[in-house]
Formats: sequence, C-alpha cells, structure tokens
Amino acid sequence: MKRACVIGWPVEHSRSPLIHRYWLKHYGIDGAYEKEAVGPEDLASFLGSLDARGYAGANVTLPHKEAALRLAAVADEAARAIGAANTLWLDQAGRLCAGNTDAYGFITNLEAEAPDWNKGRRPVMVLGAGGAARAILHGLLGEGASSILIANRTRGRAEDLAEAFGPAVGVTDWADRDRALAGSGLLVNATSLGMTGKEPLTTDLAALPADAVVADIVYSPLETKLLAAARARGNRTVDGLGMLLHQAAPGFERWFGVRPDVTPELRAQVAASLGAG
Repeated sequence: MKRACVIGWPVEHSRSPLIHRYWLKHYGIDGAYEKEAVGPEDLASFLGSLDARGYAGANVTLPHKEAALRLAAVADEAARAIGAANTLWLDQAGRLCAGNTDAYGFITNLEAEAPDWNKGRRPVMVLGAGGAARAILHGLLGEGASSILIANRTRGRAEDLAEAFGPAVGVTDWADRDRALAGSGLLVNATSLGMTGKEPLTTDLAALPADAVVADIVYSPLETKLLAAARARGNRTVDGLGMLLHQAAPGFERWFGVRPDVTPELRAQVAASLGAG
C-alpha cells in the first residue's frame, strides 16, 4: 500500500486528507493518506524517517514550509524561488525532494475561472507580502504579468519581496491601496484577512475597473466579504478553494502515480466540509 501524509503543527484543520482520500477512492488506488502532527523540534527527525514510517512523501503546512525546504536534499525551481516547500517526496535514491505547488494551484485556478485575466497586460495589485504572496508573484510573473504592485501592512516586507522579484514588482503604502487599484486588471488578496476568526479585510473597490478580476486565497468562508463586494459591483471573482484543490494534484501524482482531476464533486465535498453549499 502506498502512503502519504500531511504534516503541520497543528494539523487538524487541514483539508488535504479529504482531497487525497477522495482521489484514492475515485481512482481505486490501494493507498492511504494520513495526518501527522509534528512539532518544529521533531521535524528533522520525522522527515529523516519518512521511508521507515512507510511514507512515499508528504504535504507540508504551517509552520514547516520554509524548514522543509532547508531540510530537503533536492528542490524544484518553484520551491527555490518561493523559498518554501509544500510537497515532499523520496526519489529512487531515497533522497528527500521538495517542491512548491502553490503558484501552480493559484494560476491553474485563475485561468480556469478567468482565462483572460491578463488581457491588455494591465497592472496587478497583490495584498500581502507573506509566503502566499511569494507564490502568487512567482506564478503571475511566470504567466506574463507585466506589472505587479504589492500593498502590505508592513511596508518593509513588501519592499523586500519586490526586491527579490525584480523591476516588474513595485510597492504602495497600505493606506494607499484603494486609490492604487485604478487601472488594475486583477486584484489578489494574499493575506489571511477576512478568514474565519481573523481580522476583516477593509478595502474600497470604487477605483477598480468594472471588468477587473478579484481573487481571494481565503477559502473559509468560501465567499469572503471582498468577493461579495466585488460580485455586487459586477467584477468577476475567483475564490480560494480552487487553488487548494489544484495545488494538491501534482503531489498526488508523485506519490500514487495518477494525475487526478479536480471535479465538481470533489469541490462540493470540500465546500461542504467548510460549511458552504
């Protein structure tokens, strides 16, 4: 039996088991996918014993993504560029390999829901400068975004991110984010603001063009206040659940040998687990 897991601290919130177990059943694969609560002090020993524990690999959630990359013997280009790993596997030599599929998941979902998001190559506004923002910048630039503006509550973090990604990425003050939406073709919330249990995201969309796309990486709630406000004024919206589902597919293929499809049935099951219809 092939086995994989998700590791985090805590890990109970993870929807990864629901996703991967759905695929195992759907494709009739003799496999298992588990949750492993691993404290930061135990991460190195746990990853060093993946094979002994019977795992072909693992997903990585907070707070281990950066440490997992450092502990890997081999890393793919996306993980190196983003500075974090969310997918681990053992190669034929038994080496720990690291990848990052967050950029892939975001872009795949964006292009499925709004394939013309880059029409006219208008500027993109990204809210946030954390790990999710790094992944999104990597994905957007790889797909031809010509200009990206970052707004973050701590300006210094946004400036560090802009410097890391080059001249196509600029910074605006958090207080100026609403005015800076003028002319944008895409707005992305890459923060946890608006997530269930977190502070709300307060943003005035008045300056945003009516044909712009608004994406939110938050998937709990499935329709955030940002997406509801965008939809009410006629903007197309892209929720965060699709990113979660699509980022899972490459890892499943690594461990179980089948490239899975993201189906409406899977989406409905995960949405139901979030309390959304």
